[in-house]
Amino acid sequence: MEKLINDFSFGLFFWQALILVIIIFLLAKFAWKPILIALAAREEGISNAIASAELARKEMATLKAENETILNQARAERDAIMKEAREIKEKMIADAKAEAQAQADKIAEAAKASIAAEKNAAMAELKGQVSALSVEIAEKLLKAELSNKEAQNGLVEKMLDEVKLN
Repeated sequence: MEKLINDFSFGLFFWQALILVIIIFLLAKFAWKPILIALAAREEGISNAIASAELARKEMATLKAENETILNQARAERDAIMKEAREIKEKMIADAKAEAQAQADKIAEAAKASIAAEKNAAMAELKGQVSALSVEIAEKLLKAELSNKEAQNGLVEKMLDEVKLN
């Protein structure tokens, strides 16, 4: 340190001080303004980026809320459609059952009518056969009884007695 004090020169100090002032003047005139402008622009850019990020975050929150609302509406619509489809399915099944029951009843009624008609036809045929057999039997009996003259008279008297009783 002593060496610095001993070797101190006012001329050198003057020129160094003058160069320093010139450098500061030149820097202030040509460099600091652009540097300060660049720093201000950078600061403004950062502020804008932060504002844009905040705006984007708010928009994302809004979009998320809208998406949630749309999703809830879609779920509600899906549930309504599913409920309507179930009701239509149940109605179709009920209609099909009712139609099948009506067809079954109609077929049963037709079968009953057919059975009754066949029964009546069978009874009529049976009555015809029974009456034919009865006539045939009566004819044979009458031939056997009427071949004898006394038997004929007895039969006529018996019939007359029966007619008077009624």
